[in-house]
Amino acid sequence: MEKQVITAEKRTVTGKQVGQLRRQGKLPGVIYGRHLEATPILMDLKATTRILDSLTASSLVNLNVDGTEHSVLVREKQRDYLKDTYLHVDFLAVSLTETLTAHVGVELVGESPAVKDFNCIIVREKDQLEVECLPQDLPQRITLDISTLVMVGDSLSVADVDLGDKVTILDNPADKIVIATAARIEEEPVVEEEAIEGEGEVEAEVIEKGKKEEEGEEEEAAEEEKK
Repeated sequence: MEKQVITAEKRTVTGKQVGQLRRQGKLPGVIYGRHLEATPILMDLKATTRILDSLTASSLVNLNVDGTEHSVLVREKQRDYLKDTYLHVDFLAVSLTETLTAHVGVELVGESPAVKDFNCIIVREKDQLEVECLPQDLPQRITLDISTLVMVGDSLSVADVDLGDKVTILDNPADKIVIATAARIEEEPVVEEEAIEGEGEVEAEVIEKGKKEEEGEEEEAAEEEKK
């Protein structure tokens, strides 16, 4: 993948005056790192938005600040969700010769036979994994093929993920990432049915009793007539 480059300049305007820069189509941000003092920066909103929208949390990007390039990771993006625009971006400058730790998102691919044949639900236990590697070896995402989930209860754990020799996964190898779980079946309201059946029995008894009382009254009336 071609390396993305964001162009920026050092920013002297801070505080409430930053709002005026946003109205001019600018995006404020800051770059910092282990070997770099925190520096306010300013970018073009439209050009930077196109790049930011294509990045993941573990994407390495080049940030050119007044002609000096830094390899950076996007650490935080503040956004105005009503206007759907970025308000501020934090960049972490990294050294290409020093390992770092980062969280990489897990993307599920393929189709699970357990879903098709047994109506299972794929339950995600982990959405991301923590890894350690050099910045240039950091994967943008981890793809996990769920076509191996064939039966109810089948699962994939951290130990099933292979990212090569250059990337170390820090999560417990025994931790589950996804599990094929049987869908719940709604049970019939047995208690209500029993209650209805009971009501029917009581009603039958009342009717039967009423018939007997009525027959008794008719017999008494007949005896009276005979007298």
